[in-house]
Amino acid sequence: MEHLIITHNVKLFTVGLYIFLFALMGLFKVMQFMKKDVENWLIRTRSFIFIALIFTVGLSTNVLCAILFITLLSYLALKEFFSFMPTRTTDRRVLLWAYCAIPIQFYIIYIHWATLFYLFIPLYVFLLISMRMVMVSNTEGFLKSLATIQYGLMTSVYALGYLALILIIPFKYNPVGGSVGLLLFILLVTVSNDFMQMACGKAFGKHKIIPKVSPNKTWEGFIGGVIGSTLLTILIAPYLTPLTLTQSAFAGFVLAIAGFFGDVTMSAVKRDMGIKDTSSLIPGHGGVLDRFDSLIFTAPLFFHFFAYINTIVITKGG
Repeated sequence: MEHLIITHNVKLFTVGLYIFLFALMGLFKVMQFMKKDVENWLIRTRSFIFIALIFTVGLSTNVLCAILFITLLSYLALKEFFSFMPTRTTDRRVLLWAYCAIPIQFYIIYIHWATLFYLFIPLYVFLLISMRMVMVSNTEGFLKSLATIQYGLMTSVYALGYLALILIIPFKYNPVGGSVGLLLFILLVTVSNDFMQMACGKAFGKHKIIPKVSPNKTWEGFIGGVIGSTLLTILIAPYLTPLTLTQSAFAGFVLAIAGFFGDVTMSAVKRDMGIKDTSSLIPGHGGVLDRFDSLIFTAPLFFHFFAYINTIVITKGG
């Protein structure tokens, strides 16, 4: 069984992350004692610590356990999606096929069959679900239901599958941090971008960017998040990745923009359905889709960017 290589840099960053989060929680506790309204920030910090603990456990053993951990996240995300999206009664068996695609996809990733992973859900599962829906012989709402199921699979299963795909990148392509370092990098950049956009928006936000989709998003928050994420990426990339200064800056800039659109896209979906959170699984954060909506955009983008600049080809069994 293939073990995950945890480098010294990854261990240091993990310890540093916990120190930062507990220090931040202590600061908010002090501010709360001083009658400052920081309850929301305190809840979010506690949730971040909880999420960090879950990821630390999930990614600290071997490749199989780590992929199973991401498989569980994908299942929870898809379950949340189908819980608030309207589907027809006749689609129940079709939804079963959608859930069955989860273990198959992650097994494909585990055996390093990247080419099939790229096509499995966007092509083959799409065709199979279309065939199964036709066999139900219910044409009312057919196209809407088909699009709903496929979008759920693309976001909750296929896009999040890139987190697992990052884990099977050979160690030789990143001797500084290994595949875990790459995953930690994309998680830190994505989460910090969300945090900085929210903080800058609350501190300086005046001009709404897309008020009909996400009323709290402002140009000031967006720009602050992009600048902050770019600087953070430049700072941490040498310790977790083999990216050059130029590549780091480009990655931080693009990932910040992608993370923003991942967030507001899910906001548009939730607003269309008339809900605030996809679930109440994570206190202060809602559900898996609420927390990982930005990763739906950033994880695939980062994987393809890193694979392109390093000419990485992941083959079956390799």
